[in-house]
Amino acid sequence: MSAALTLATPDHLAALLALVERFHTEEGIDSTPESRSAGVAPLLNGIPHGAAYLIGPPRAPIGYIIVCFGWSVEFGGMEGFVDELYIRPGVRGRGVATEVLMALPRALGAAGLKALHLEVSDNNETAQRLYKRAAFQMRDGYHLMTRML
Repeated sequence: MSAALTLATPDHLAALLALVERFHTEEGIDSTPESRSAGVAPLLNGIPHGAAYLIGPPRAPIGYIIVCFGWSVEFGGMEGFVDELYIRPGVRGRGVATEVLMALPRALGAAGLKALHLEVSDNNETAQRLYKRAAFQMRDGYHLMTRML
């Protein structure tokens, strides 16, 4: 199966929001249609803080990945954070996510990204195996910490 990536545009908003809703429901993320739209729409309109990619055919995507951008002195330039990655349940286990997590960092690296980060639950061993296959590593001595504003 090919994990073709398409940079999402405003024309893809409805399809992307439907996938985001499925992901949030599956993961128990408390969100509303308004909050999902507020989080996704600016990415499709060219905001420089991130990008959304459809996975699979743009007319019938099988998933999506959203990467948000920041700057790091430690890494010497622009960095990315995989904010969300979702593959429809019916096509999971076929290597699509691994293919995406191998291809996208190469493309972003060629565009100047210095590091790509992601977050994974301590008890999600399936995701941890996926991320290790895609060459992501735990950083010794570091933990992601968050302050809600």
